[in-house]
Amino acid sequence: MVSVFEALAAGLSLAAVPALSASATAQPRTVRATAGQMLGLAEEMEHHGRESDAEAILEALAADPDPNIRNEARFRHALLLEAKGHNREAALLLRRVVDEKPEAVPARLHLAQALQSLGDTGGALRELRAAQSGGLPPAVARLVDRYSAALRARKPNGASLTIAIAPDSNINRATHSDTLGTVLGDFQIAEDSKAKSGMGLALSGQAFRRLAIARDVNLLFRASGFASLYRHSRFNDVAADIAAGPEIKSGRDQLQIEVGATQRWLGQRPYMRSARLGATLWHPLGSTTLLRLSGRAALLDHQLNDREDGKSYSGEVRVEHALTATTGVAASFSLDRQALQDPGYSTTGWRAGLTGWRDLGRTTLTATAEVGRLHADERLWLFPDRRQDRYSRFSLGASFRQLQYAGFTPQLQFSIERNRSSIGFYDYSRTRAEFGIDRAF
Repeated sequence: MVSVFEALAAGLSLAAVPALSASATAQPRTVRATAGQMLGLAEEMEHHGRESDAEAILEALAADPDPNIRNEARFRHALLLEAKGHNREAALLLRRVVDEKPEAVPARLHLAQALQSLGDTGGALRELRAAQSGGLPPAVARLVDRYSAALRARKPNGASLTIAIAPDSNINRATHSDTLGTVLGDFQIAEDSKAKSGMGLALSGQAFRRLAIARDVNLLFRASGFASLYRHSRFNDVAADIAAGPEIKSGRDQLQIEVGATQRWLGQRPYMRSARLGATLWHPLGSTTLLRLSGRAALLDHQLNDREDGKSYSGEVRVEHALTATTGVAASFSLDRQALQDPGYSTTGWRAGLTGWRDLGRTTLTATAEVGRLHADERLWLFPDRRQDRYSRFSLGASFRQLQYAGFTPQLQFSIERNRSSIGFYDYSRTRAEFGIDRAF
């Protein structure tokens, strides 16, 4: 394993700070000292095993008006916490440093290490690409490349949780139309089947564990789920998923294969269950770009309509690129095929998306645009035309790390979704906002 400390040893530092001699702490006395000398004193305290005194000095210096001094104090305090295994607290301090000094490569590298130890491999890799986007000395760049590859083969345990209040203009993704056109004439749509607005509670979470089973091979176990809960339980949407499979590292690439099963409930009733086989390949394209290829095949059991039982196949290409230490973009394209018992329900579709993000101090802004098309193999007997959809979704989001508490931070997202369909039941528009909390790193 290549450590970030090797990169630091190659000549990177946040600041050059003069140290006090050991004699400066020989006897208790009142002294006048500059902030730089206090940093040196904290270093002497740590060297003599007085870590709590060193932390007290560094905590005080973290409020210094000079950004170089306060960020150096945060950085050194984070290293003390990291050495004691307090990785979450270290990550919070390191995030403060890179929020104020995006060019602080040592802090960003240590942040990547802390995130990986917490099980956030994706976040760790994003920090490494951000570090490399600004250019690094060749020797350091090579070490970071090796560390980036090594990140993929470690054994973290982890969990995540998101809780949000979500006002939604169309909680059941239903049509606003009063009538439905059929070969038998226009049918009146019951009120319960039309679009309903409401305030919901959105929950999502994941827990996972990796076990090393051979050199460059891990076994990943994962459990995840989501829930959209409303005052009227008939609109509740809940899903649970379990998966397991190997992760195989080869050079700079990583391949993950998994077998999984999903159960979904709508309105408190079993709605859909599936079993799948999937694979994902991560391949770096240079130091600041990551390519991800994924595909899966699944068996579907629709528990309310046997004519929607069958198989599904999907694949996605995603490219993520760090433009600078604070800005990045990602582009994706996916294909989906549903081969079901009734050709009228069988569909083929595609979606393309573009996401951008930017750190503005301790706030991260994101914007996403997604479009897609879908068509059915044949028309359902009740409708004059086969299903053809045009889909679009636009969203804006922000996370506010300056308001973090206990490792969580406020998060805001606003989205507009529109699906235009030749079949009235599938034609809907939706506006949704989420006000919640998520992990701060």
